[in-house]
Amino acid sequence: MSLLIKNGRVITATDDYIADILIEGEVITAIGKNLTQQAGQVIDASGMLVMPGGIDPHVHLDMPFMGTFSSDTHESGTRAALHGGTTTVIDFVLQKQGHSLKEALNEWNGRARGTAVGDYSFHMAVTDFNEHTKGEIREMVEEEGITSFKTFMAYKGALMIDDRQMTALMQEVKRQGGLVTVHATNGDMIDYLVAQNKAEGKLSPLYHYLSQPEVTEAEASGRFTDIANYTGCPGYIVHLTCEGALNAVRNATKRNQKVFVETCIQYLLLDASYYDKGFESAKWVMSPPLREKKDQETLWAGINQGLVNVVATDHCPFMWKQKEMGKDDFSKIPNGHPAIENRMELLYSEGVHKKKITLNKYVEIACTNPAKIFGMFPRKGTIAIGSDADIIIFDPAQKHSLSASTHHMNVDYSAYEGWEINGKVKTVLLRGKVAVDNGECMVPKGYGQFIKRKKTSAII
Repeated sequence: MSLLIKNGRVITATDDYIADILIEGEVITAIGKNLTQQAGQVIDASGMLVMPGGIDPHVHLDMPFMGTFSSDTHESGTRAALHGGTTTVIDFVLQKQGHSLKEALNEWNGRARGTAVGDYSFHMAVTDFNEHTKGEIREMVEEEGITSFKTFMAYKGALMIDDRQMTALMQEVKRQGGLVTVHATNGDMIDYLVAQNKAEGKLSPLYHYLSQPEVTEAEASGRFTDIANYTGCPGYIVHLTCEGALNAVRNATKRNQKVFVETCIQYLLLDASYYDKGFESAKWVMSPPLREKKDQETLWAGINQGLVNVVATDHCPFMWKQKEMGKDDFSKIPNGHPAIENRMELLYSEGVHKKKITLNKYVEIACTNPAKIFGMFPRKGTIAIGSDADIIIFDPAQKHSLSASTHHMNVDYSAYEGWEINGKVKTVLLRGKVAVDNGECMVPKGYGQFIKRKKTSAII
């Protein structure tokens, strides 16, 4: 099987040129001007941007949460991702307290294997770090190819670990060549504020936001960077939202510490005014919550300063009926919003088209940095000879709007309903095969492969 992409404008994190790309089997085998090799299929990409497939390193598919499950399965979620130009996702396996990491992995494998349409990998969320768990870290890294370990500094009683466990986990993960990622918010303070607001009868979605002020994230981000600095373990803060938290990272850089930072598309585009819509605001209830306009400015600047390395989604969708579980109590609203399909187009339209970031920076934060940080580069995240032929062909001139009536995510509303977009994903290749073309998915359930990842280099 061979395929030739002709005359496209090839964009990587570092390059911008017109060329042809020859694909044989699942990989790129030649790049050049006016390639003469014969191919079974030819795609004329004149006038189009040709970029690496997107990598979303923060998604929650079929995830148990607050007595229900997120509404996208590994099948529907990865298919929707492909429609939006994301060819690889990294989901989170959640260890149950009192149970092993291997048990959790078996559970997630049972849901993803043979059903995912796009490629996928896993982070391992450690919620109960003990001697047995410590002994499993090496197996996860060496045998399973899972090299990143998620921790929560919030959600006490279910997911949260304390600083004692965090320190011990970091020491072991560093020893085994892995990376520790963190949900960095002060769980004790948030729990207190939630209880206080509920006791005062303040039950609307607005109080979800008011129970998680900026200081809760700034404090936890600083504490995480300090522990990572002490242990020498590579650290990665997920879904960072605000100026205070990014300043904690800035402070870490003053001692020559590198901390990887991810933000999410919603924190760049949406703000806390969405919590003034009555119960409809439940659509945007997520943790951390949406922040202020000044935080959006900080995050865009952080991207261009190299402090913010990745833009992900934290895709965790729930049907409206599921959101209504919290109609009379904001603390019972399932946290999360749908974006897996929208990230690449939104980031192009609001970032590149509006000249907030360059095309090279776009590819860097949406494709290349996730691949490098999480041990998939150069197989994923770039256009190069020998790399997987994960490629999106993107029309920068086409305008369209986002809507629940046309998206492919398994959720009955859009967080971006009516949003006008400049630029559209036209064709998506996954490992050399046309996976999406003009809105039609061309690959079946189960086409997605699990991607074993390499140890962390801690360099991007």
